[in-house]
Amino acid sequence: MSDSRSPSKLRRVVGWLMLVVGLSVFVIRLQHAGPYALPRGGNLLGGVLALLLGLWLVRPWLASHRLAAPLGWIALAASPIVLFFALYATLAELEEVVVLRATDRAGQPANLRLWIVDRADAAWVTMPRSKADAHGLSEARVELLRQGEVSCVIARRHEDRATVNEIHRLRHQKYGVQRFATALGLFGRSAGEDTVALRLAPCPRV
Repeated sequence: MSDSRSPSKLRRVVGWLMLVVGLSVFVIRLQHAGPYALPRGGNLLGGVLALLLGLWLVRPWLASHRLAAPLGWIALAASPIVLFFALYATLAELEEVVVLRATDRAGQPANLRLWIVDRADAAWVTMPRSKADAHGLSEARVELLRQGEVSCVIARRHEDRATVNEIHRLRHQKYGVQRFATALGLFGRSAGEDTVALRLAPCPRV
């Protein structure tokens, strides 16, 4: 019988994998020019949980306690779910990400991290309609942080399906992560009915 005080080889391997992926959630953002953006929401939760599970599996706390072995197996069982969210948080930042500096309904500043594509007419992003509504993005003057440079843009909403699907198609061409997620069934081949496109045109000079 193996000693429950020593993590098994499987637990150590999974633990180190979780530590690496959890750390990558934070490190991957260093590649983007401009101020560092700390992960938030589900991305932050995925990264923190991956680090905690990794630490537990590599060096389990309460190793001498009778619950150490059952808790270790529970941690192993939870690892694939946490790993998925941490990997998604990392891969989403692997390619170009921009920030739209908007405000929410309460007037609080919000930094919206988005994928972006370029057409001949302007740069474009997409998001759920509810998110655009929550930040007043219809015909809004906002700041765009791209490649470390801040510029003023007019975010003009487009909801016709032809335009939205065209921007979705361009994102599919540009972002390998989206193609991978589409292959897994996480993204549809066409944009969802609640998705809107935002055309980001430079602000008029005064």
